[in-house]
Amino acid sequence: MAKNNEVTPMMKQFRDIKAQYPDAMLLFRCGDFYETYCEDAIKASKILAITLTHRSSAGSGQATEMAGFPFHALDTYLPKLVRAGLRVAICDQLEDPKMTKKLVKRGVTELVTPGVSYSDTTLTQKENNWVACLHFDKHTIGLALLDISTGEFLAAQGESAYIDKLLTNFAPKEVLFVRGKKNEMEQLFGNHFFTFELEDWMLVESTAKERLQKLWGVSSLKGFGLDNMPAAITAAGGILMYLDMTQHLQTGHIQHLSRIEEERYVWLDRFTIRNLELINGQTHESKTLYDIIDRTITPMGGRLLHRWIAFPLKEVRAIRNRQTVVEYLYRNPEHREIIRDALTQMGDLERIVSKISTGRIGPREMVQLGRALNAIHPIKQICQQAKDNSFLTVIGEQLDPCHEMRARIEKLITNDPPAVQGRPNIIASGVDPELDELRAIQSDGKKYLLQIQQREAEQTGIQSLKIGYNNVFGYYLEVRNTYKDQVPAEWIRKQTLVSAERYITEELKTYEEKITTAEEKIQIIENRIYLDLILALTEWVPQMQLNAQVIAQIDCLLGFADIATEYKYVCPDINDSLVIDIKQGRHPVIERQLPIGEQYIANDILLDNNGQQIIIITGPNMAGKSALLRQTALIVLMAQIGCFVPASSARIGVVDRIFARVGASDELTRGQSTFMVEMIETARILNNATPRSLVVLDEIGRGTSTYDGVSLAWALAEFIAR
Repeated sequence: MAKNNEVTPMMKQFRDIKAQYPDAMLLFRCGDFYETYCEDAIKASKILAITLTHRSSAGSGQATEMAGFPFHALDTYLPKLVRAGLRVAICDQLEDPKMTKKLVKRGVTELVTPGVSYSDTTLTQKENNWVACLHFDKHTIGLALLDISTGEFLAAQGESAYIDKLLTNFAPKEVLFVRGKKNEMEQLFGNHFFTFELEDWMLVESTAKERLQKLWGVSSLKGFGLDNMPAAITAAGGILMYLDMTQHLQTGHIQHLSRIEEERYVWLDRFTIRNLELINGQTHESKTLYDIIDRTITPMGGRLLHRWIAFPLKEVRAIRNRQTVVEYLYRNPEHREIIRDALTQMGDLERIVSKISTGRIGPREMVQLGRALNAIHPIKQICQQAKDNSFLTVIGEQLDPCHEMRARIEKLITNDPPAVQGRPNIIASGVDPELDELRAIQSDGKKYLLQIQQREAEQTGIQSLKIGYNNVFGYYLEVRNTYKDQVPAEWIRKQTLVSAERYITEELKTYEEKITTAEEKIQIIENRIYLDLILALTEWVPQMQLNAQVIAQIDCLLGFADIATEYKYVCPDINDSLVIDIKQGRHPVIERQLPIGEQYIANDILLDNNGQQIIIITGPNMAGKSALLRQTALIVLMAQIGCFVPASSARIGVVDRIFARVGASDELTRGQSTFMVEMIETARILNNATPRSLVVLDEIGRGTSTYDGVSLAWALAEFIAR
């Protein structure tokens, strides 16, 4: 009799594997299903809306909760689990159940987390999927960000306000930090992130340096510009440790670690980003600046536009470089059309290239890669033709169509291959003679046998000769007794019937062996050729990543030219002055939401540090005061990302920071009233603003009495103006 604590071998196997991943939901492959058990099953049934069942454990008298789904539905259910903030360990069968009489070997092949995933089903096309790591040093905080789906790896360090701004701008899907720092993390940066705590040894500076040096095979990290940023290095090393822990060991597409250069970009704190509704609206119905100006065609272009909006430039030359490209494309609509057509063939080149290094690229993605490389050529030609635009020419020089690789892909891969590796008909005909022969055997078996039958009948004179098959000795030649004297001596008799005899030949046995093993051999040959192709492509990963980055830039700038044409935007004059002069400015978002036929009432704005440093706008409710404030900030921001702006003309002296305190923001749950939040945000602005900053304040003091509010507003105006 079984003991009460006895479990089946399979459940023991499940528990042993689950013990290695206690913080993850374990998807346990059983035949054609992924099963979850115990607490995992209860969670899965609620999140996935699948049936929760129970099964009795052997001898225990206790029921174990179960919930599962077919293995082929993984792409449907996995995203739901990840978006719910769960870490998911995918446990697969490591051997064919048909090939063993014992318990099938199983093991975790991938640990998918909200911030670490390659799956197209869990990723959003036009959004980066960042995992962030924080390292709390004595006097500073280190931050590293990695999008494993693209290979982008960034690092920074600074005070909590700067790190808060970066976390808001990049919006990581998962944040890592050392165990025991959860309270500090939430106090500084809020509790709206999916988080995971790392062990102490995973965030040690010396260990981090070693891990980073090992990744790129270098003896020093000086070349990355991180010499004096130990906290950032430690955070970056922590992310690599996390990749090791989550079984993401293929990291060849992570080519370098880039420092986030704070001095190059306009400061936008999280309140400004929220109040101006740059990327995310305050309601589901709200249109954002990104929604209006996003005309990108490629996913990597869309992702880059996100970053441009969150990180406007403050270098005049860099802004003008973008403007010159927009201007060129604006004035050459025929070139825009050629580039647009090429971009539609590009797909997500950036993420496809990343899959090469990890060996995850599917055959259809391989074909898409070939199309993308082919589409680079016309774009490069347009850039080279722009002799009067040096920046566009420089951009074009960085593009490489990788003709050798593209030709190899087109030669080796069929035009319409299966989606996943391991299925037949990936490799094109004419690539491998043996493969072609095996396919012919597989597809033309009856025809081939008929040819043998006809040939042997003609050579032997046995007119009634026929070829048959049985499970005992396979393919055979059947000869009626009338003709048995004409049977060649090399034929081997295998069976005697009443009126006939059956023979086999070496040719038939050879053919039989071929046809019975053809499928297996076809798969082996196709896999070998395909893996060789992937290996060859890995050498081109850096160049193809550069191609993707350049294409993303062109995509964004093409979009700017398109909206300038459609919305009648103008090119602003960007300079180093302290003047903002906007003629007939319009709010870019509100303007696009007006009813058909209704015109936006344009407004002029003039700000300078001499005669008009401050503008106070008064008027009745719904007069458009807040809209004017926001539109000024948005026009300046658009100008500094290189975009044309909604105005009849604009002179923009570059600003270094934009602060926008617009709208109410109660945080009563944190013990802070509207007035308190308003004062804290305003104090933050006053403490960080510079003579080159643009400050937008809407109804300061509304949260208190009229006289107190007026007094506050007056004092603020005097403080800013001094």
